[in-house]
Amino acid sequence: MMKTVTSLLLLATTSLSNAFAPVNPSSAAIRQSVMQLDASIQFVRGLDEKVVPNVKLTRAKDGSSGVATFTFNNPNVFDASTASMGEILGMFMIDDEGEISTTSVNARFANGKPQAIESVYTMTSPEQWDRFMRFMERYAEANDLGFTAA
Repeated sequence: MMKTVTSLLLLATTSLSNAFAPVNPSSAAIRQSVMQLDASIQFVRGLDEKVVPNVKLTRAKDGSSGVATFTFNNPNVFDASTASMGEILGMFMIDDEGEISTTSVNARFANGKPQAIESVYTMTSPEQWDRFMRFMERYAEANDLGFTAA
C-alpha cells in the first residue's frame, strides 16, 4: 500500500516538477523526492541517524498509554565527522506527517567512550500511540525492519 502511495506521489511530484524543470530531470532529483518521503530519526537536526535501533514497546492494557524504548548501538551521531553538526538536543522522529520528539535521551559509555544511545518516548493517549505506530510503519518500511511479538 505504501509503495503504491509513494509511486503515485512520486509520479505526481515528477509531473508537477516537469513544468518548471529541464526536459530530462536527473535521476538524482527523483531520488531526492523519494528520500524525503521516508521516515527518519535524528538526534541533531539535519543529521539522519543511519544506525537502526532496537525498539521495545509496552502499552497499558486499556490502551491509554505506552512507552517506546530505543537503543542505538554505536550511532553515527558519535562519529568525529559529525561533531561539528551540533549538539544532541533530543530524538526527533520525522515523517511526512510531521515530527514526534522526546528529550529523554541518554548516552551509555564504556572506558570513557560513548557506545550507545537509549531514548524513551512516552505516549499518554491512544492518539499518540496511533501516531507513533504510523511513524514506525513508515520507518520500518524505509529500513527493511520487521516486528517480533514478545
